[in-house]
Amino acid sequence: VRKGVSCSVAGCDEKAVRSISASDALEALSKLDLKLDDASVRRVYLCEKHYKLFKKAVKKDRFYERWRRR
Repeated sequence: VRKGVSCSVAGCDEKAVRSISASDALEALSKLDLKLDDASVRRVYLCEKHYKLFKKAVKKDRFYERWRRR
């Protein structure tokens, strides 16, 4: 993550620590208001707090996906 990039969640001004794809973020964090300026945004930047929420939201989906592929 580049220096000075802030979190992409509206109302959060913390420094971003991770970047994830916009499609994954929209799917997992649909309840949060993401600051997406236009439709061509490919990456979303998240602070520690919002990245933790993302991991929790995706955890169950990843488990079922791994289980399905066996």
